Amino acid sequence: MTRTARALGSSGRGALRLSLYLLWTLLLIPLQALAVARGWRLCRTLPRFYHRVCTRLMGLDVVVRGEQVAGGPVLFVSNHSSYLDISVLGSLIPGSFVAKTEVGTWPFFGLLARLQRTVFVERKARTSVDKQRDDIGGRLDAGDSLILFPEGTSSDGNRTLPFKTALFAVAARRIDGRPLTVQPVSVAATRLDGIPMGIAFRPFYAWYGDMDLVPHLWQAFRLGGMTIEVEFHPPVTIDGFSSRKALADHCQRVVADGVARAISGRPDAPVRAKDAAPQPAASPTPASASAISDPAHGSA
Repeated sequence: MTRTARALGSSGRGALRLSLYLLWTLLLIPLQALAVARGWRLCRTLPRFYHRVCTRLMGLDVVVRGEQVAGGPVLFVSNHSSYLDISVLGSLIPGSFVAKTEVGTWPFFGLLARLQRTVFVERKARTSVDKQRDDIGGRLDAGDSLILFPEGTSSDGNRTLPFKTALFAVAARRIDGRPLTVQPVSVAATRLDGIPMGIAFRPFYAWYGDMDLVPHLWQAFRLGGMTIEVEFHPPVTIDGFSSRKALADHCQRVVADGVARAISGRPDAPVRAKDAAPQPAASPTPASASAISDPAHGSA
């Protein structure tokens, strides 16, 4: 832990937050496990309630911009800079995550991922892309919304990495005869105790590279309140694009612009309360003519 982090953080606060987080999690694990085993509707709704409480216990103030698509199924695609993104997005979106296979083997957090009915994929195995697409498609056909991090890894929170296109193939799926709705989402850590974080402090939220998980998690619990800005962008469908790569490129640009606006402190969209009910979205926004006709947007 850096000297700056020690100066900003409080071990007493960290111990209290960690204790409450563990108590809350251990209380809900048996209930969620039973709901999953019995196939109760509760297994879809309880995780959102769980994550909402977790964000409060961890001192995360989630500010929401834009309108989340109401109903489902929806494929939400978001940038990714931290394991904390799971609680942030999980507190807002009634859905499951798409994660790399090794997450399911992690102690404790792997169990939580499985209980949230995470879809595990092997990102490096190109030969299994069809199976992974079918696994994701099956969940969407069942009416489940899914949250995908197309960067394939976590970033430093100051930029958005290129989106990998393989899993965007699922966007070609028709749900009840209609194209699957895809909604881009931007997530950015912007303030620490009300003060702009900047490049120097954003690693207190972002977890990337060769950072060790346990020290970083302890540091996050010790620090003061962090403001996390989430922006839901206009939904789209693959019908408005020439290929899945064009769709992925559009989503990456929209998400990257949202992150850039948030960390610059100049967001354009009006703020709505975090707990406000999602509003039905208008018809999915088509791609611009330039995105469709640009020959650089070929098939992946």
